[in-house]
Amino acid sequence: MDLDMRVLRYFLAVAKEGSLKRAAEALHITQPTLSRQILELEHDLGVSLVVHGRKPVMLTESGILFQQRANELVELAYKTRREMSERSSMIGGTVSIACVESIVSRLLPDVMQKFSKQFPNVKYELYSADGDDIREKIDRGRIDLGILLEPVETSKYDFIRLPVYDTWGMAVRNDSYLASKKSLTTKDIVNVPLIIPRRAIVIEEISKWLNMKEEELTIVASHNLPTNGLLLVKRGIGNLICVKGSFTIRPAEGINFIPFSPKRITGHVLAWKKDHAFSPSTHKLLSFIQDKYRCNNEV
Repeated sequence: MDLDMRVLRYFLAVAKEGSLKRAAEALHITQPTLSRQILELEHDLGVSLVVHGRKPVMLTESGILFQQRANELVELAYKTRREMSERSSMIGGTVSIACVESIVSRLLPDVMQKFSKQFPNVKYELYSADGDDIREKIDRGRIDLGILLEPVETSKYDFIRLPVYDTWGMAVRNDSYLASKKSLTTKDIVNVPLIIPRRAIVIEEISKWLNMKEEELTIVASHNLPTNGLLLVKRGIGNLICVKGSFTIRPAEGINFIPFSPKRITGHVLAWKKDHAFSPSTHKLLSFIQDKYRCNNEV
């Protein structure tokens, strides 16, 4: 069946407002028209999307899933129209780029500043996410470029390696017995409550460094970004395994970063979907970065 973008927006408005009346007002259509469109959508899909007769409007399980997919479709349609417009005008445009939270977060503004001097009409959509979220967004076409922290599976992406490196270690409270140490060894980490990155590939790497199986680690929580993890450290719930850059870009009072021993260094890559046709603005930015880091090109 064909999905009408207009009807998808109608459904998303109902889900957002929690009311057919308010959604109809926001869409500038009548409530009966909106109600009929939702019923026809449900008939076409063969499932109920909302719990009928209930106020405020509640989504069924199918409705919640459809809301997520509808958001992705509408966002992708908007991005496609924008790129076609940019391609026809060849002036300015928007680049969507996601970046991990690490020392590389300081490089991105520098690149954008220099690039914007040459192309002042280019705009940016920026996302902060971990590697798994960034790769998913690349796969779905929701972003153009992603800056990832190694280790990362790059077999299905084109990429360049960036000359930016970060150091792994642990963020601990200043009143912890670990805070006086200049570096942390495996012995220091045994039986210590840990807050770790959620990415399976990173957990495997950490386990190799420490020569410990995952089940031997005392893991109390995992995270996709360090922000909330640092709050847990502050409350004494655990100690955050992270790269130094993710800590220094948001230093937390009463918390200190201590590197691992032996030292563990990780690099970064700028990745994009293979054989992907870019908008002119994205192509210009990518060419700019490739030229700047030509010696690191891994494509």
